[in-house]
Amino acid sequence: MNFQDINWLMGTALLEAEKAYNAGEVPVGAVVVDSIGSVLAATHNLKERNKDASAHAEILALQTAAKKTKDWRLNECTLIVTLEPCPMCMAALNSFRIKKLIFGAYDPKGGALSLGYHTHKDSRLNHRFEVVGGVMHYECSSLISKFFKERREQYQNIN
Repeated sequence: MNFQDINWLMGTALLEAEKAYNAGEVPVGAVVVDSIGSVLAATHNLKERNKDASAHAEILALQTAAKKTKDWRLNECTLIVTLEPCPMCMAALNSFRIKKLIFGAYDPKGGALSLGYHTHKDSRLNHRFEVVGGVMHYECSSLISKFFKERREQYQNIN
């Protein structure tokens, strides 16, 4: 995958994040592509709509891709997501045997890597995968920052 492909795919993930934003969900979008770059899944957070704490964009994208390929092993697939995955999602990436993770904004408060959980390269686990972070960081972090700024303002206006 070249630089243009990665930026196009992150742009696709950002479109999904905007759908989440417009629906009142935390604006995170995710895309899964196969080894030749074909999109298998494009999803966004649905925690609020589904009333499901596990309905993160990454989990939903992995599930959709697995259904499409008829295999839970996504060994030749790459996940592109707008926000650094949380520990739950990093564990799911490992379980789905993803080949590569590409993410946009770092998440110092909830991101697995930022919190020191490097499961993607833990030799005690039965799978490891490549990680690239900070792709289109500004664009990805701006949408999330805007979302939470608006939520804080709404909360302050209520009190």
